[in-house]
Amino acid sequence: MKFKALIGTSILAMTVATPAFAQDAADEVERDAFGGEIVVTAQRQSERLQDVPIAVSAFSTEALEAQQIKTPSDLQLTLPNVTFTKTNFTGASFTIRGIGDLCVGTTCDSATAIHLNGDPLFSTRLFETEFYDLERVEVLRGPQGTLFGRNATSGVVNVITAKPKLGAFEAAAEAEYGNFDSMKGKAMVNIPIGDTMAFRVAGIYLNRDGYTKNSFLNTRIDDRDLYSVRGSLRWEPSPDTTIDLLGSYFREKDKRTRIQKQLCQRDPTGILGCLNSRLDSSPFNGNATFTAALTSKEFLAIRGIPNGTVTPTNPAGLDFSLGSLYGPDVYANTTIPSDPRTVNTAYTPSYFTSELTLQAQIEHNFGPVSLQVSGQYQKVKLDASQDYNSNVGNRALYGTGLANLQAAASGAFGPGLQAYFAPVAAAIIPDGPTGQLCTSLAEETGYGSFGGNKICSDQSLQFDRSNQYNSSWSVESILSSDLDGPFNFLVGGIYADYHLTENSYYVNAFPIDYLAGVLGAFTAANNRVPDPNNPGQTIAAPLPPSFLATPFFRNNTDDLKIKSYGLFGEAYFEFSDRLKLTAGLRYNNDKKTVIARSTLAAFLAPHGGDGTVFDSPFVGSFDADPGTPGNQLVQERTVKFNKLTGRAVLDFKITDDNLIYASYSRGYKSGGINPPLQPIFEVPESFKSEQVDAFEIGSKNSFGNGALQLNLTAFYYKYKDLQLSKIVARTAVNDNVSADIYGFEAEAIVRPDPDVVVNLGFSYLHSKVTDDKFTSNPRDFGGGRSDAVIIKDITNAANCAVASSSGNVAGVNAFVNGVQQVINGGFVPGVQGGAGLRPTTAFPADGGIASTGAFSICSVMEAAAGGAFAAAGLTPADFGGIEYFSAGVPVNIKGNQLPQAPNYKFSAGIQYTARLGGGDMSLVPRVDLAYTGESYGSIFNGNVNRIKGYAQVNAQVQLNGADDKWYVRGFIQNVFDANSVTGLYITDQSSGNYTNIFTLEPRRYGIAAGVKF
Repeated sequence: MKFKALIGTSILAMTVATPAFAQDAADEVERDAFGGEIVVTAQRQSERLQDVPIAVSAFSTEALEAQQIKTPSDLQLTLPNVTFTKTNFTGASFTIRGIGDLCVGTTCDSATAIHLNGDPLFSTRLFETEFYDLERVEVLRGPQGTLFGRNATSGVVNVITAKPKLGAFEAAAEAEYGNFDSMKGKAMVNIPIGDTMAFRVAGIYLNRDGYTKNSFLNTRIDDRDLYSVRGSLRWEPSPDTTIDLLGSYFREKDKRTRIQKQLCQRDPTGILGCLNSRLDSSPFNGNATFTAALTSKEFLAIRGIPNGTVTPTNPAGLDFSLGSLYGPDVYANTTIPSDPRTVNTAYTPSYFTSELTLQAQIEHNFGPVSLQVSGQYQKVKLDASQDYNSNVGNRALYGTGLANLQAAASGAFGPGLQAYFAPVAAAIIPDGPTGQLCTSLAEETGYGSFGGNKICSDQSLQFDRSNQYNSSWSVESILSSDLDGPFNFLVGGIYADYHLTENSYYVNAFPIDYLAGVLGAFTAANNRVPDPNNPGQTIAAPLPPSFLATPFFRNNTDDLKIKSYGLFGEAYFEFSDRLKLTAGLRYNNDKKTVIARSTLAAFLAPHGGDGTVFDSPFVGSFDADPGTPGNQLVQERTVKFNKLTGRAVLDFKITDDNLIYASYSRGYKSGGINPPLQPIFEVPESFKSEQVDAFEIGSKNSFGNGALQLNLTAFYYKYKDLQLSKIVARTAVNDNVSADIYGFEAEAIVRPDPDVVVNLGFSYLHSKVTDDKFTSNPRDFGGGRSDAVIIKDITNAANCAVASSSGNVAGVNAFVNGVQQVINGGFVPGVQGGAGLRPTTAFPADGGIASTGAFSICSVMEAAAGGAFAAAGLTPADFGGIEYFSAGVPVNIKGNQLPQAPNYKFSAGIQYTARLGGGDMSLVPRVDLAYTGESYGSIFNGNVNRIKGYAQVNAQVQLNGADDKWYVRGFIQNVFDANSVTGLYITDQSSGNYTNIFTLEPRRYGIAAGVKF
């Protein structure tokens, strides 16, 4: 038994496959409904497609073309219980039966295992390109705990490339032109080299204009400019030995966007940024962001920086702030276009990615057993940047602060301050307060604008950057038997190594540069040290002109290592010609080690410094150095996981064309390490592995000599420790929750006539959280309670909450207002008075927020709730009891539906072949309809997280020449130009709590022509 085919198809049931009408019953070759050849080497011998007892869908290259499945995203329009969406940080989630990628971070594994020719891919850009020169694509639904092992809790996507053919020269080419000035070309050449060797090379090129209009710059963005090339070599030195080599390279460089659109129900208070009832085409409140908080009058006041208030230390009433948290925000009078494909941005996105893949496989048949050894190496680069807020703010609000910075730099406040502020002004406002504003580039040194690494614009820019550089390799060995008796077996092992050398997520904005310069200059100029002559006193000891490094937010992983191995085996026992048992086990072992750090304008750095400030021992996660007291080392974290998984299947053939089966399988996905937080909050350092126990029954049937194929599947999952992510303090934090999932799938192919093909699909899915799981909702830190106050921390723009332990609404509000007076009066150690913090305020009645809110300082609220200000009359018990929640008031999500898990899906397609020219030519029109039901984009469900159901219609007509030597095709995708949303992502509280949405592509149409030799 050849495992090369087994690893891809040993558990294979084709969605679109049916025997051709003219097929001889004794013929081992089956063809799908579109004429593509499907070779199924099952668990111990060649089997008919319908004999395989598991739910899998597969598409030959002919089926992919017929159903306009050009990208992995298109697969969801045909497959039952499958959804696909892009995600926030240049990734994607392929969700099968409600199990997808809800975990965010470099140590997270994908829930759907992605394989190329049977070899696992760790971090792939497979979903960036379009399909070309493939033998087939397989999607295995359900956990695959034996043959595929780790990170296959939802299933497997296995892309099988076309292999070189011995003894025959072949070539094909296709050119396509469509709207958006889209030009695409595909080509393939197969060259025999003697009788035992052949070489095949194939490639694709795509260039098109952007789908999205940028009204502000009158440009188009979200374009594509990519190419991919693949070379394959096959050598058969003997009838029993096959050697396959493959090398492929993919590259894209364009203005593609990661985020389609941002939606928000605007919060006029600025405490949350966006409210909790619905998603509108409205700007979020900019006062909710950390850039607004850290440059506000209120924050500068508690740091003792001039903020426009006349004080003994600021008699002139200077104002270095960029605004007040109680004043208008920079987006107050802006509008958001309602069209999802129209945005306003002053920043043009950039996107670059490349992927190199090398594969080798040798297979030898010893007769009773076969041995296959395969190996793979992969190197991936990714670098993407775009507008963080997708809006253009009003820079006029910065006027007073910028003018005073320029005045200080010009010497208006004395030569002492001039020396400190002149370098700051030169770096970020080189043309004066009304000229261009300069923003740090996202770069590794950590000096940004102050080291000359900047971008200058008439607008106040804000953008992010996500980059990644990684490599991986794996080697797998399989020994399988082909014995004559009722018993056969398969045993194997795999080792894989993944190394991520750089992964960073940056947030850059002009106000951060401003803060880094102004606060750094004041801190350096006003530096004080202990007075050696007067114990307990300090004296002035100004530092050299400085700024705060880094002048941007950076979450960095610069060393992640994953080492994984698995040992597995399956046994196959046939009790009779009709009854068979399959049983398998796999041992999985994973070790993950990571060094990760996070920083935002954290410490002083002098101009002209050497090296990278990000490597400072004061940055991110660190431990004490036991060898050198007072020193600190960057912390290396390590976690280990192991799990035994497997499956058992009993199948029975009622007739040669009717099969029933029952199976149990266990899937596993390893846990990981949460990224470092800044500032540090109390969250788990690591998160646990996922485990899925799946029970499935199914029936596969063929009637009327292939006129009807009907496959039915029902399943029930016990899902333990689902990995769930939320944003805390600008960083993703992962937790675990358990759930139950069950559903039903039906797939049918109907051929009432040899020239008519109808394919139908339907699925139902039910999912719910089964734990009493309490966690905070990032959209509502008050947890829906009227006796809670949501606090926006003016020192970092994170949210926290204070609540009454007795349900006393008036008491908790009075307590918070009392703490505000303590802060304003300067009675908190280390906090200057004069902040002018106001009493609690109510949110709009239609906002879905029952609590009140206030701008304040979370650490002070925590201390007050602990009784720190009892002497000032703020004894918590006197107000009915006070509780403090650093991450918000938790709510119970038990019973909630899993994200990206629509209850219903159905699809239908019909194709007719009209014979022309005496049958030598044919005209083939086809129409496909797919409907995906309503789902949620967040585990918290509710109307604000609802993803509406959507329908998509595709159509095409193809004229085929004699002997299929040429063809011309006209096509249209998304006929009704639906703006179908596939996924949501809720951003951090310090970013404004807006929601990023991801959509399918707009309507595309065009014409293609191809030739075959």
